[in-house]
Amino acid sequence: MKIVDPDSPIHKLLDRIAEQAPKEDAKLQNYLAALRKELADQEKTQDERAALLAEYEEAYQKLTAPANRVGVFLQRLEEDRILIALGETEYVALADPKIPEEELVPGARVTLNEAYAVVGVMPPHPGGTVLKVAEVLEDGRLRVGSDPQNLQGRLVLRGAPLAQAKIDKGDEVRVDPSMRVALEHFPHQDTRDYFMEEVEEIPWEKVGGQDDAIQLIRDTIEQPLLYPELYAKFDKKPIKGLLLYGPPGCGKTLLGKATAYNLAKDYSARVGHEVKEYFMHISGPKILNMWLGETERMVREIFEVARSRAKEGRLVVIFMDEAESVLRTRSSGRWLNISNTVVPQFCAELDGLVSLENVVLILTSNRPDYIDPAVLRPERIDRKVKIARPDRLSSLQILGIYLHDRLPLDPSLLAEFDGEIACARRDLLEATTAYLWRQSKDTEFLRVVMRSGSTENLYWKDLVSGALLKSVVDRAKDSAIRRSIAEPGGQHGLSRDDLFESIDAEYRENEIFPKSDVLEDWLKLIDLEPESVAAVRPVRPSKGEDFVRRNVI
Repeated sequence: MKIVDPDSPIHKLLDRIAEQAPKEDAKLQNYLAALRKELADQEKTQDERAALLAEYEEAYQKLTAPANRVGVFLQRLEEDRILIALGETEYVALADPKIPEEELVPGARVTLNEAYAVVGVMPPHPGGTVLKVAEVLEDGRLRVGSDPQNLQGRLVLRGAPLAQAKIDKGDEVRVDPSMRVALEHFPHQDTRDYFMEEVEEIPWEKVGGQDDAIQLIRDTIEQPLLYPELYAKFDKKPIKGLLLYGPPGCGKTLLGKATAYNLAKDYSARVGHEVKEYFMHISGPKILNMWLGETERMVREIFEVARSRAKEGRLVVIFMDEAESVLRTRSSGRWLNISNTVVPQFCAELDGLVSLENVVLILTSNRPDYIDPAVLRPERIDRKVKIARPDRLSSLQILGIYLHDRLPLDPSLLAEFDGEIACARRDLLEATTAYLWRQSKDTEFLRVVMRSGSTENLYWKDLVSGALLKSVVDRAKDSAIRRSIAEPGGQHGLSRDDLFESIDAEYRENEIFPKSDVLEDWLKLIDLEPESVAAVRPVRPSKGEDFVRRNVI
């Protein structure tokens, strides 16, 4: 900003007056200086006003200028024409030649002036609708849909970021607000993320006490995979479904995982290359959903993933735990029952697995009588295997799996057998089994009152399970670890007392008994038929008896 303009006429006049005025006339000289300063101040004020006026006019022009529209670039046409979309309408327009050509790519957001010419490129839109891909066309276009069944949909183009992306059916894409171009790709998060489980190495030898169940599984599931030509010769189709039922904690889940591991190993040997198992561990209650149709959708997804993985060459085992929670017997229809729609959906999907040789379905249940008969009929669930509680020999075998030879034993126990670890371990197993299988007043656990008036006592041995035996060994390990922490300099290991005390503690903690209204369910869980039972009462020792049991025996 200029404060004084020496070339202006008034300043030149003042200069001539100052030259002609007498130098000794101080009053006149002061007057001229004051006048010059006043003129300078006025010029400064005018310049400031002019600057403010220019800023105002610039702001006014911006505020009154028409707004630019935001559209989407679709494609280039002949010559310098381009195709853009604005909402639901398409326009053939021109673009500012100053815009770099590489910025005008399909899906780019562009600004349009009043003539709908492209005058700028904006950053990508951060939002948009996410839709599932129902079909990938040969020319690269995508058919997407918003409803779960993809019965309705629309075709969209691929944006520049997705031009070479591998997009499969079931994946999701984010489309721009005009619903014309897919901008972002989300790979399908299928049921594998929820149900897929890595299976550790579980050879049949690690499943104790279930020789009959293992043999049936190998005969009905493993042999058709290993000898398909024989089954074809006899026109025998392999079974697709197996039900494992029985009281909790007796190895149903372990059998399912062992089946997946051993089948994959044997199947790999047959085909001459490694076949990886695909173990889908599905808990029935987890797929129950209060929203109408959601449980059915999850059932469809489970079988869809199983079929797709089987076509990839994987050996698929669908393991559904607590199946009675989802596949419960259907009602007459008077009341809304989720099983009325889930069971037919499950049966239809199961029938669709017939053509696949490397898919096996295993259901487990504590209450098989609750499962709908349509599921359990032949050609769906062909074999029903009861997983019973272990007997004495099976208990010894299961304890041997958990009390393996790598565990340290108590020095006093080793001293009894002159350091022979194998003998000491064998004695520990037999002593623990004998202590658990005692049939005396100390091991009475339940008193069952029959409807005839007679009573029957159940002992510890009658309620043994594989899970209980594992818990007993874990408790004994805790005791040995506590001693090792308290006496870091000594040598410590598992002893008979550790295991005996663990058995006592296990049964003390499990003295939880049902009320009369759930007596039937509870009897089923302890593997008793409820028809002839009137009541079940716990046998609780007195304080003195309990002291003797824990400190003398």
